[in-house]
Amino acid sequence: MSTSKFAVAGATGRLGRHVVDVLVERGQQVVPISRATGVDIITGNGLAEALSGVDVIIDVASWHASEEDAATQFFRTSARNLHEEGQRAGVARITVASIIGIDGATAGFGAAKKVHEELHLSGLLPVRILRAAQFHEFVGQLLEWQQGDVAYVPAWPSQLVAGRTVAEELVDLATDPDEPAPGTPIPEIAGPRRETVAEAAQLLGARRNIKVVGVDNPDLPDAEYAAAGGLLPGPHAKLAGPTFQLWLDTQP
Repeated sequence: MSTSKFAVAGATGRLGRHVVDVLVERGQQVVPISRATGVDIITGNGLAEALSGVDVIIDVASWHASEEDAATQFFRTSARNLHEEGQRAGVARITVASIIGIDGATAGFGAAKKVHEELHLSGLLPVRILRAAQFHEFVGQLLEWQQGDVAYVPAWPSQLVAGRTVAEELVDLATDPDEPAPGTPIPEIAGPRRETVAEAAQLLGARRNIKVVGVDNPDLPDAEYAAAGGLLPGPHAKLAGPTFQLWLDTQP
């Protein structure tokens, strides 16, 4: 595989750190983009300079909360800026991380992410999208949000996947020289085992002395859709990486 120059938007985030690691391990040139590196994809500060000579942008930048309007505005602005500055810099394409089942989202962060996909696909540059299941790392975040000895976690079916596994697949997609055939479904990556988010959280909760209670119908956007299997991978999905239990056993 020839060496290219990749800009990673959201390089210091939960997924972005893995994407940078994978690219570096594969001998690619990497430009990490985040406010921590002095580049802001919302204000545009430093973006033109960061994209100079870049061949491909990998967009894994995300909003930090689930409020729909704020998340939508973030994605709307970031997608526009990446396309406009990317086109000026001569970037060939953008590869974007998204979420399995997002096409059925109607509210909250999911709806914002659905708009994000649409904005990228209608943008100035060619775009490839990878939809991923919920990350293993997301389970810990659910427990931390509640900050107590008891955590109430959705009993939604999922096939949780390691962030590192998603990063590897995302880099594969970004570096693939072949364009997908017309009509090819958006690729998906998920873990090897179907379980509920609450079941995974109970494994982590046992390590942290937190009692986890599965909730069938939490007061969350699109709860019924998720409970009915809306977040499960489709038949064309790639299943890879460790199970949540195996991944957890490797964590400090």
